[in-house]
Amino acid sequence: MRLLSLLTAALSFAVATGGIPGRAAAQDHQGQAIAEAVAAPHRSADFVARDRYRHPQEVLEFLDLEPGMTVVEIWPGGGYWTEMLAPYLRERGIYHTAISPSGASERAARAAAEWRKKLAGAPAIYSKVKIGEFGRGVAEIVPAGSADAVLTFRNIHNWMSAGFAEEAFAAFFKALKPGGILGVEEHRARTDQPQDPQASNGYVREDYVIELAKKAGFELAGRSEVLANPKDTKDWPRGVWTLPPTLALGDQDRDKYLAIGEADNFLIKFRKP
Repeated sequence: MRLLSLLTAALSFAVATGGIPGRAAAQDHQGQAIAEAVAAPHRSADFVARDRYRHPQEVLEFLDLEPGMTVVEIWPGGGYWTEMLAPYLRERGIYHTAISPSGASERAARAAAEWRKKLAGAPAIYSKVKIGEFGRGVAEIVPAGSADAVLTFRNIHNWMSAGFAEEAFAAFFKALKPGGILGVEEHRARTDQPQDPQASNGYVREDYVIELAKKAGFELAGRSEVLANPKDTKDWPRGVWTLPPTLALGDQDRDKYLAIGEADNFLIKFRKP
C-alpha cells in the first residue's frame, strides 16, 4: 500500500509540474524538429551568419510552435524565418506569409514579385507556403479564428510610422483562435525617453507594445531576453539602421558597428483569451 501511495503521489507531482514522460518526449521531438529546420542545407549563407544574433532555436521554442500548427508570419521580409518555418510546418501544418499589398506602391509591387520568385525557386521547400497580404485597411489576414500563431519580427516601427499599429494588432487578434499565440520581436527603445509615436529611429518601447497588445484584447504570456544586446546604446546617427545588418553609414565606423552587432531586441509572447 505504501508503494502504491508513493507511486500515486509521484504521478500527481508529475502532472502538476508538467513532468509527464509523454509531454517531455513531445517537447524533445519539437526541439529536434526545430533544430533540423535551423540546420537545413537550403538556408542562405547570409541568413545563417545572422543566427548568432537572432537565436532561431531559442526564439521558436519560446513561441511554443508545433509542426501541426497554422502559423501566419506578417511581413516576412527577405525570408529569414521562412527558410526555417516552411520546412518545419510543411508536412503537418499550414504556413501563411502576409506581405505588404502589391498595390500599395512600386516598391511593394517589386517586393511581392521578389517574394513569389523566391518561393517558386524551391518548390520542394516552399510549394505549400501560402501568400496573402497585410497592410493598412486589411482587416482580415486569414479567416477569423483560424490561426494558432501570428508572428511578426521587427515590423512594429514600420506600422507606427505609417499610423496603423493599433489596426495591426486588432487584425492579429481577429486572425487567432482562442488560446492562440502572438509572437512579437522588435528593436527595444530606451525607457528614459518618451516613445516617439512614429518610431523614427526604429526603436519601440517594450511597455508601449504591451499596451498595444492589451488594448487589442491580448494577455501577456511571456517575455524573453534571448535577443538582448547591452552594447546597443540606441543613440546612433541613423537610428537602428546604423547597426548591422543595414550599416547605413557604409564604411564609416564600420568595424565599430560590427563589433556592437545587431540591435537590442525584445521578444514577447501574447495569448488571445
